Amino acid sequence: MNATASSYPSALLGDVCRFIGGGTPSRKRDDYFNGNIPWATLKDFKTFRIFDTEDHISESGLADSASNLVPAGTVLLVTRVGLGKVAIAERSLAINQDIKAIIPAPEILPEFLFWFLLSKGSEIERMGAGATVKGVTLNDVRAIRMPLSPPAEQRLIVDILSRAEGIVRLRREAQKKAAEIIPALFIDMFGDPVTNPKGWEIKQFSLVGTLDRGKSRHRPRDAKELYGGPYPFIQTGDVANSGGRIKQYTATYSERGLAQSRLWPSGTLCITIAANIAKTGILEFDSCFPDSVVGFLPSNLVKTEYVQAWLGFLQPTLEKNAPQAAQKNINLEILRGLPVPVPPLALQDTFERRCLDISSIQTQQVTATQKSESVFNALLAGIFNGSALDSHQITQEKEP
Repeated sequence: MNATASSYPSALLGDVCRFIGGGTPSRKRDDYFNGNIPWATLKDFKTFRIFDTEDHISESGLADSASNLVPAGTVLLVTRVGLGKVAIAERSLAINQDIKAIIPAPEILPEFLFWFLLSKGSEIERMGAGATVKGVTLNDVRAIRMPLSPPAEQRLIVDILSRAEGIVRLRREAQKKAAEIIPALFIDMFGDPVTNPKGWEIKQFSLVGTLDRGKSRHRPRDAKELYGGPYPFIQTGDVANSGGRIKQYTATYSERGLAQSRLWPSGTLCITIAANIAKTGILEFDSCFPDSVVGFLPSNLVKTEYVQAWLGFLQPTLEKNAPQAAQKNINLEILRGLPVPVPPLALQDTFERRCLDISSIQTQQVTATQKSESVFNALLAGIFNGSALDSHQITQEKEP
């Protein structure tokens, strides 16, 4: 049996669905909030199913506002700010004005409607209008055409996509658990780096290696003649999104670019000090970077993987306490003055070897997650955009 919806007749959402809007109780009334009624806002759309909400309102807050209570099983679509995000309410809850609750006609399964709207997420986002806050109108949403597959076909599609998304979720959970191995190993081998229960010698960060800011006289968008050559050039985003190992780059310097910068060797620990605070990545190629990134090269007292893991424990605190003007930042002197426990080098060597093995596992998990996401996206697009998909295709991606 083929699982595709586009071969069936379609109808406007406005003709086959009922829409419910939301609102926000007055912030001037404390008694309208911290009640027992879950109140959904954009920040609750972290997963496809909303079991509870960050904010709650009271009965009086619900009664005295434009918010509405919707039943469990209702499809929720964000139509303002986070355009195109969609979820299913797993319990009765209230919604704010950025969300539309959509209740389909009896012949349409709510979960089928959910998957259809998810497939239209980028299209809904493109509909957005507004100079500062983008939104789509109810008429825009009502005008979207939806395939009217028979109930049996809808159930098949829901089953296939639910299984595919479940595999993606398991892959992401496995990837998250793999990322927790190195911090757990650090604690086991060296103890808490803040309390230092094993009594290791403490030295300032500046005394266990070389710490220097990157160098670039121009912002990345300026002086185009500095770019497009053979020398890799990374920025804070490349470090923050590296997963700990910087294996790729998207920009390069020319000879003129290199002349006003500095080429750091492979193995350098890169540390962000602006926007993303104290995020780290180890270079796997020689590269330049701007002064929003600090490079660390170890002395004979420490191993790079040890220092990276140690900084991982401090990162949340450094980010929380970073001063903010236009964007958060910390200066080089703050890093240089940080106290580093210095265990025996032989123990750090053992830690480094284990980290390399763990990094290999993490790379495999990332690859598996990307593959499952690709399969899921292909299924979602194919089902609702015209490519017939056999239900057995999903079994080609095995669960972790």
